[in-house]
Amino acid sequence: MSGDLYSERPLFGGAISSSFPHRFQDVSNIRQVPNHQEVFVDPSRDESLIFELLDFKLDVGDNGSAAWFLQDLVTEQDAEGCTLLEQSGVVEAPGLRYKDLPATVTTAVGQMAISKGRQGREAQNIVKVYLANLRLKEVGTDVLVTAYEPLLINPLSESASTVGAGLPVPATQSGFMQMSEVFKLAVSSFKVNDWSLFGGTASA
Repeated sequence: MSGDLYSERPLFGGAISSSFPHRFQDVSNIRQVPNHQEVFVDPSRDESLIFELLDFKLDVGDNGSAAWFLQDLVTEQDAEGCTLLEQSGVVEAPGLRYKDLPATVTTAVGQMAISKGRQGREAQNIVKVYLANLRLKEVGTDVLVTAYEPLLINPLSESASTVGAGLPVPATQSGFMQMSEVFKLAVSSFKVNDWSLFGGTASA
């Protein structure tokens, strides 16, 4: 059992909430974060958890939508060598319901080589990425919950100065919840408290 303490955390001014460990710090306290994102990091492990609200992608089918967004992430972040490790089928989320329509959820897990910030490809880390796509069709929104777990830290990466180069110490060995479990907890506990966040047409 991990010694990680976790609790429900307010997102987007409390309109949304999700539960995850206290060790993940709100990045907006350090630097500016886009309004459609909430970003949390554990700098001691270089692990991160991102919640993102996007306009609903009408041209992306529910089946495999998380894998589509994962590939989109690869392109956006100029990552290399992305391998899709697993993806789920479409699951309804009855607890995440607007009017009579429940959200649909798909997940995907991939591995890729990715650089921090503006660092070049010579400083790429090998990272495992967990992504969930929660589709809130009635309010025209695709929610992404993305978790990053470093598998190998490049000596040239800026992460090496805080985490150390090479293989990170396993989470369980350090008394922490594994990133796969952090991801599952954040997705399963995700809830909308105020549907008006999604615009004037939406009210609880």
